[in-house]
Amino acid sequence: MKRIKIVVMVALLGLGLSSPGWAQQAETVFEIDPGVALLGAAGAGVSLAYGAETLYYNPAGLSALPGISFSSFYASYLGQADYTALALTFRNWGIAALLLGSTGIQGYDAGGSQTDALAYRNTGFIFGVGVDPSVLPFLPEFAIDMSLGARIKVLTVTIGETAGNGFSFDLGFRTVFPDLSLGTLAVSEMAVGITAVNLFGGLNYDTESDNYLMDIQIGGSACIAELFCIAIDVHLGGALHAGIIYEPIPTFALRLGVISRDGVSITAGIGVNVEGFLLDYAFVSHSIGGTHRVSLTLDFSSLDITALSRSMRRLLP
Repeated sequence: MKRIKIVVMVALLGLGLSSPGWAQQAETVFEIDPGVALLGAAGAGVSLAYGAETLYYNPAGLSALPGISFSSFYASYLGQADYTALALTFRNWGIAALLLGSTGIQGYDAGGSQTDALAYRNTGFIFGVGVDPSVLPFLPEFAIDMSLGARIKVLTVTIGETAGNGFSFDLGFRTVFPDLSLGTLAVSEMAVGITAVNLFGGLNYDTESDNYLMDIQIGGSACIAELFCIAIDVHLGGALHAGIIYEPIPTFALRLGVISRDGVSITAGIGVNVEGFLLDYAFVSHSIGGTHRVSLTLDFSSLDITALSRSMRRLLP
């Protein structure tokens, strides 16, 4: 196991995923900040129900989704690693695949001597469900508007000739509050979410195994004057995510945020929605260089098929 951990450390350093700018080494693809749209606002998504990316942050939010959403994104880390993700969500459940890979990383053995170049790959799958208990007839009525969720993550890791696999289990909770007015200022979509990450599970190699680090993530969010949405997440493992989303019109969003771990990263993003086709971009600063992400999301719940067909007819000769 000592050799495996040394190899993992070297691989992650080669990918630029571990540095003083981060609180912990990103040991698997699941420890990398997910998504694009919410990442532009610091990835503060525990309390939000935000399309297909909801699955990455809090499975309880799946019960609040209006319909089907499909999201895909791609990121390149310092030109050395490729990170791709696909997510498909419905009301109450969702699935996702996350792929991280790089080749040509210099390897070292337990004695510190160089070995052949390594290939490092992570293939992760997520399955999540979320439910509003009030719709279940066999449960009593609750005093608060809440939802519960669960998520299973399955992972396969390949580091050179070493392979491992494992899983972990997460639970989620989310509650929303009635809108209120502060004078002439309207405050809406107030919510609080909690995600318990890696309650049990681990990563197993041929003769050794590692447990995932457990974390509790708590988030709160609110929208002000139907223009600004503010979200803050606190990870008890040692991180703070604070972001703001500005939507001057329903089809356009500007995002800004800050992530504090050992160091501080600034995030920024932009999103455009054209008849249910969402194009999002996010930038995250880093001590050894920034990263860029682009995603395409198809939000079928808001897709106006009639308007889309009219637009296509105007484009056709």
